[in-house]
Amino acid sequence: MPMKEACGVAAIATREKAASYLRLILNGVQHRGQEAAGIAFFDEEKKKIEHIKGLGLVESVFSGIDLETICACNGIGHVYYTINLSTPGNAQPHLIRTTEGDLAIAHNGIITNSAKLRDDLMRRGHVYSAAATEEESMAYLLAEGFKESGSIIKALKHLARQVEGSYALVMMFEDRVFALRDPLGLKPLCIGKMQNGGGYAVASESTGLDIMGAELIRDVAPGEAVELTADGFKSHVIADEKHKGYCFFEHVYFARSDSIMDGREVYESRKRIGWRLSKEHPVEADVVVPVPDSGRAHAYGFSLGSGIKIEEGLMKNRYVTRTFIMPTQKLRETSVRLKLNPVKGVIAGKRVVLVDDSIIRGTTMRKIVAMVRQAGAAEVHVRIGSPPVCAPCYLGIDMTDREQLIAGSRSVEEIRLEIGADSLGYISIGGLVEALGFDGKDLCLGCVTAEYPVNIPGEKHRHQKSIYNF
Repeated sequence: MPMKEACGVAAIATREKAASYLRLILNGVQHRGQEAAGIAFFDEEKKKIEHIKGLGLVESVFSGIDLETICACNGIGHVYYTINLSTPGNAQPHLIRTTEGDLAIAHNGIITNSAKLRDDLMRRGHVYSAAATEEESMAYLLAEGFKESGSIIKALKHLARQVEGSYALVMMFEDRVFALRDPLGLKPLCIGKMQNGGGYAVASESTGLDIMGAELIRDVAPGEAVELTADGFKSHVIADEKHKGYCFFEHVYFARSDSIMDGREVYESRKRIGWRLSKEHPVEADVVVPVPDSGRAHAYGFSLGSGIKIEEGLMKNRYVTRTFIMPTQKLRETSVRLKLNPVKGVIAGKRVVLVDDSIIRGTTMRKIVAMVRQAGAAEVHVRIGSPPVCAPCYLGIDMTDREQLIAGSRSVEEIRLEIGADSLGYISIGGLVEALGFDGKDLCLGCVTAEYPVNIPGEKHRHQKSIYNF
């Protein structure tokens, strides 16, 4: 299976201690990637870009390193997850030396034409490392654009014209710090101002800014590049699209509930989804039980809409990471058994509504339903805050194989039987769009409509006549 990634990025321009601040930001987006972490920074004493990266969680990678002693004001950072086992070569940021200068690059997303770009660049004489990363291709494109124009902004436009797919990109060109968001806004990115005039930062989510007490200013706009300095940031329009492609799955599942993303508080969006779900799929029951953690806000909304009391009927082991982004099926199945434990006093003898954000492969939900029944539930009704995920994601979330998706070849009733629930209800696509508050044409709904906002060979492009009315 080809490598796909889900990641978090950070960048900062400050007056001091860039490395320490980057570690804080990466802790705030740790949920986006748990296999590797890294930072790159411009060493003021050596007058060159250096980097520190490795496999593991943020605190593990930087354990034993006194980041306070690093003489650097500017830098970028990254947390990484891959569906294949990580190697140190996969960890970002990548430091790439070009004829036009040193570049450090990290990004969240998938470049869908990466193979073609690599072949074209190799024919033009560029040499790749063994990893042959997307970041190397982007660095070479930037170097070509800079050589031709002498302007890093024009080089970014040169890059944006040639790459296809999703990207929230942070980069350093010598000591200058930039961030760029793809023209559709598929991947999130936001800007913050540090306290007491300490500098400016960007992060994949506002939680990365919150952790260091920075003020969220706004999202990086789709197709916008920003150059950060300690005194502010400069904005440049790199590309413009009439309609955007915000990933709905970020709002439903992937982002932290306390994030503010594209002008929406994720927690409130999820509550609205749950409320709408209760109206679309009402049920007679005694208790609403959220599947922690990402199903919790949906469950509160369902409880508000249905009038059924909500209780914490499943307790989570905080030392077990998300099962969905575990890299192998064997690890996912093991983690489900370690992750949750039922509260029998809440569940026994009750008609239970289990509320979760999504069902992808069905493995986790099947085990949770069985666990709740074993705890004595009289009935188990499942309600899901996303439409059935029936198609792959090619743009950065670990759903690349249609055959692994339980809704790819099964009806809702067949899925109900598969997971062992008494009833099963998904929110409708229209209900989801309304709850999120976006124009449907500005969302990427590819994994639930099989229509994509970017050209994917063999798949339907949403610019063709859509079967969905938004």
